[in-house]
Amino acid sequence: MKEKDRRSKNASVTTAKGRGAEARGGRQELRHPPSKGAGPRGKAGGPPPPKTLPRKAVAQETGRPSTQESASVRRIELRTGEKPAERVPLILETAATAGYHLIDSGDGEKLEQYGPYRIVRPEAQALWPKALPASVWDKADAVFTGDTDEDGMGRWRFPREVLGETWPMQLLDADFLGRFTSFRHVGVFPEQLAHWSWMKDEVEAGRPLKVLNLFGYTGVASLIAAKAGAEVTHVDASKKAIGWARENQALARAEKLPIRWICDDAMKFIQREERRGSRYDIILTDPPKFGRGPNGEVWQLFDHLPAMLDICREILTLEARGLVLTAYSIRASFYSIHELMRETMRGRGGRVESGELIIREGGLDGSTPGRALSTSLFSRWVPK
Repeated sequence: MKEKDRRSKNASVTTAKGRGAEARGGRQELRHPPSKGAGPRGKAGGPPPPKTLPRKAVAQETGRPSTQESASVRRIELRTGEKPAERVPLILETAATAGYHLIDSGDGEKLEQYGPYRIVRPEAQALWPKALPASVWDKADAVFTGDTDEDGMGRWRFPREVLGETWPMQLLDADFLGRFTSFRHVGVFPEQLAHWSWMKDEVEAGRPLKVLNLFGYTGVASLIAAKAGAEVTHVDASKKAIGWARENQALARAEKLPIRWICDDAMKFIQREERRGSRYDIILTDPPKFGRGPNGEVWQLFDHLPAMLDICREILTLEARGLVLTAYSIRASFYSIHELMRETMRGRGGRVESGELIIREGGLDGSTPGRALSTSLFSRWVPK
């Protein structure tokens, strides 16, 4: 379930991951892709909190409201021991790569290069004026038009020639499909490259590692980890997201890589893993602010995040390499999730690094550094 708040009149929605809520409940058949992993059964706490940072989202199927939305929430005992060391603020930057770069931004929009295509999308964080002339922006291959609200649906306009729904992409040696969705997203969130590069280095550095990718979306991180040599468990509550991830695996000719694709509610899955004694060396988790799981499970970030991190700590191996949390669209400082992570990891030593993910403009050629666009908050525990 992932990607944020809905305005449904007739039905609840399974939400998805992303920066912009990707669904409006129950009014039409969804034409485009997936949503990410789901959350726990909990008490529906009313409308989600106001948004500040843009959030990720990709629509998922709608369904009838569950009559069993409430269940006991895990009780969290106060942990003892020293808090981990800290490193704040840490700004992790996505610079230009062969597959992606931010060309320019401003006036509420961003101009990006995704593989062969130049794409224009809304960006509320781009408060400054555009640096490049209109003649550059006018040469875009695709422009998202429609509701400028983060949750708004719209359509793609192709000024030069009509493009297909998907196109091949590659980042960090992983092949996958970009896709024009009706909610402005294209199947990958490039600011995550900072975390994925760190993960790839950790996997390649030594012994074989087990990676858990919660709210795994279209599987790009899972493919990167598996290609680097990890054994990967990918969890997402959306059947569409899992289907897209398998398409990406086939495109990458990576069917033999050790990836388990699990279509399940994220909280239910990690609770079972804790009972089974399963353990992971790296856990990536990118939960939504608000969403519903396939069986009406309710996820509220501020209500359920402490329990989720608590369980994640329990299923880390003694030699774990990291626990990564990314948070979009919440009215909070990174210090909020930073202190939560430090409390969660009391007694485990190591260090908690927290701050923001940013993408820096690179100009037309990707090599002319410009302004930095803030995308999300993060907190990461590492053992050293």
